[in-house]
Amino acid sequence: MKKYSLRKRVLVTGGAGFLGSHLCERLVHEGHEVLCVDNFFTGARANIAHLLGHSNFELLRHDVTFPLYVEVDEIYNLACPASPVHYQFDPVQTTKTSVIGAINMLGLAKRTHARILQASTSEVYGDPSVHPQPEAYWGNVNPIGPRSCYDEGKRCAETLFFDYHRQHSLDIRVVRIFNTYGPRMHPNDGRVVSNFIMQALRGEAITIYGDGLQTRSFCYVDDLVEGFLRMMSNPHGLVGPVNLGNPHEFTMLELAQAVIAQTGSCSQLVFRPLPSDDPKQRQPDITLAREKLGWMPQVQLPEGLQKTIEYFRGLIEQGWIPAA
Repeated sequence: MKKYSLRKRVLVTGGAGFLGSHLCERLVHEGHEVLCVDNFFTGARANIAHLLGHSNFELLRHDVTFPLYVEVDEIYNLACPASPVHYQFDPVQTTKTSVIGAINMLGLAKRTHARILQASTSEVYGDPSVHPQPEAYWGNVNPIGPRSCYDEGKRCAETLFFDYHRQHSLDIRVVRIFNTYGPRMHPNDGRVVSNFIMQALRGEAITIYGDGLQTRSFCYVDDLVEGFLRMMSNPHGLVGPVNLGNPHEFTMLELAQAVIAQTGSCSQLVFRPLPSDDPKQRQPDITLAREKLGWMPQVQLPEGLQKTIEYFRGLIEQGWIPAA
């Protein structure tokens, strides 16, 4: 196995996306050589434009469903559309990205003896019958529903990671990401935080699906990136899966009210039917991350929302997205 020096050559797939761009930024600032790979289906060049001048940052347009031949020490596999709007646009391609992409990145890791981290998701728990969700819970997932391209694709990717670990002694890490938000979210990705903020800033009615009493736990992006880095470098040989998310739980009504208050909006609430297979509850049990990684979210919802609101307000003021 290769020795891990202080400066590493790190591949980030999906590196121009919301999470990937923040991870690339952190890795560059810590002095690593970063290869950002993205096919720009949901990623945006603007997300990593400020990194293009760095001598230790490289951008490559590439689709992970095709093999990639590079030399790296670590791989963060984040490539996959992560919002329902985007992953349901081409569900077959979504599944291919999760499954074939995982096979290609695991093959690369095997050839280069690289440590590889899989960005899995809380969606592997489906509509959970256990609350909060510990890593030992196997989930309650509909394998043929409109969300299954993402849910089952990520579950299969986890299977592949652990089979490569058992069969080839590959050095893997698997994290399950719970709802994450922050600057560089796509304004039209259909996720609840970006939806509510954009509707509030435009003075539109805020759309609540169902009765608004379904819950989510919201983790600010900087906290999640810290969790990635701690998981990748943990000295315990912990392979996972490990939940990364904020355990504080909020109803959709509470989130909507918080967004309205922090934007100063006069938006009203409108209610629509709940989408198929939408989970009623979502809250991580982060005992493992806390005990093994020393990781706990530091940014609470009011502070994180304010930073995210400022980001979207700036896009509107600069004309990047229409005001209404």
